[in-house]
Amino acid sequence: MKVSYKKLWILLIEREITPATLRKDLSIATGTMTKLRKNEEVALSVLLRICEYLDCDIGDVCEVVKNEGRG
Repeated sequence: MKVSYKKLWILLIEREITPATLRKDLSIATGTMTKLRKNEEVALSVLLRICEYLDCDIGDVCEVVKNEGRG
């Protein structure tokens, strides 16, 4: 299983918020933004700050997906 932040990027586009604005407003480290872009795990505290900023639920910004090629 892996995590996908595709929902986050779609939500940002819908609300006309750039990733740079999100990073700046929440003081998210550039390394953490890179992890988000690469669908890597980030701290739950970061996801909760993003949810608070966007006034949404954690399921609105990420989801768990099955790894391809595994039964």
